Amino acid sequence: MVTGARRTEVVLRLPCTGPEPIPLDRALDAVVGYARSRRWVRFRSPGAPEGRWALIPAFGWSRFDARPASTGLDADVLLAEGLHGRLDRTGWHAVHDTLAALGPVADALVARAGRRPLWDLPDGELSVLDEPGTVGALLRRIGQEAGPCPDHVLAALHHRHPDLVPHLTRTTRRALLPHLEEGDSGVDAVVRRELRANADAFAELETAAAAATGARPTRLRLHDVLLWLSTTLRLAHATEDGRRLRDSGPPDRSAP
Repeated sequence: MVTGARRTEVVLRLPCTGPEPIPLDRALDAVVGYARSRRWVRFRSPGAPEGRWALIPAFGWSRFDARPASTGLDADVLLAEGLHGRLDRTGWHAVHDTLAALGPVADALVARAGRRPLWDLPDGELSVLDEPGTVGALLRRIGQEAGPCPDHVLAALHHRHPDLVPHLTRTTRRALLPHLEEGDSGVDAVVRRELRANADAFAELETAAAAATGARPTRLRLHDVLLWLSTTLRLAHATEDGRRLRDSGPPDRSAP
């Protein structure tokens, strides 16, 4: 297990993040940095009009990954806001209505997958050759109908179906596009391909990340975190902070 003495022989080979393999220890450091890093912000309030400093989570882990499953559409929108920021009234209703409209599509997606996670689906489910009605076709439809706030919509759907619906943003989607192959139903096929090619490493990372963070992210979410950190140039910072946090001991379960 990676939580003890550091190891480097196990690597993740993720072309979407670059040509160099990522040692499993480094990937775990990055995930821990994403989950546990804090940053200082200064704010004013009626009780402190002169302003004061507060230490808050640097990323969305505690507001999204560590939260329990939602209990309805309102909670879905709140979870998405925890990851992507507050919506104005128009945006809030747009996300809420889009999630409601996509409900039957998401139900069809789950039924088609038949309790199988994305990485265990057969090749045909992410190929245009076997359409219509495949998982890939349904995921593409969700992406096309995600409305004016697609990041929030996909975040909510991923939280509901963390092993089936990839969480993609404009940034990560662009990074996946050059890796499409002929016949792929969409960029979700690229994600699945990388998960399958690194199945053993991701299984180990899942276990290690759960022990180090207290949450249980699926490998689908771990792939997203590593890709987002890489494409937004935050990977080095998260990795350095995660290494320091891992060396300092387990997380404080009482921290926000």
